[in-house]
Amino acid sequence: MNAGISGDTTTGGLSRLDWSVPDGTDAVILELGANDALRGFDPAVTRKTLDSMLHRFQERKIPVLLCGMLAPPNLGAEYGRAFNAIYPELAAESGAILYPFFLTGVAADPKLNQHDGMHPTAAGVAVIVARIMPQVEELIARVREAR
Repeated sequence: MNAGISGDTTTGGLSRLDWSVPDGTDAVILELGANDALRGFDPAVTRKTLDSMLHRFQERKIPVLLCGMLAPPNLGAEYGRAFNAIYPELAAESGAILYPFFLTGVAADPKLNQHDGMHPTAAGVAVIVARIMPQVEELIARVREAR
C-alpha cells in the first residue's frame, strides 16, 4: 500500500505514521526527506524525525528499507554534508536496509523526469524500480526469515 502524500515532509510522515502503517504491516519502504531538503529544513530535524520513525518500526518489529536522498547542491557543501550523511548513518544504527539515493539514474535526466525536473516519468519510475529491486528482495527475505 502506498501511504505517500505528495509534498510531504518527514515531520508529516511521523505525525501520521501510526494510521498510515497499520498493525499487521509486514515491511516498510521509507522514502521521505526530499521535501525537507528542498525547503532547506535543518538536517538535524530531518535526522531526528527519521530516527523516531525507525525506532517505532523497530518496536513494532517491522523491517525497513530506507531510501536515501541527497541535498540539492545549491544549498551549499556544509548543508550537503550534514543532510547526505543522515541515511547511511541511520541505516547503520537501526539495521535498516539502505538504498543510498532513491533517484539514482533518474535525477537530472530530462528524459526520465516530468517538466518540473524533479518527479520521474513512467520511464523514470521503471529505472527506479529496476535499480532498487535487489534491496526490495532483501527486504522480502527479511520478512520471510522473521516468519
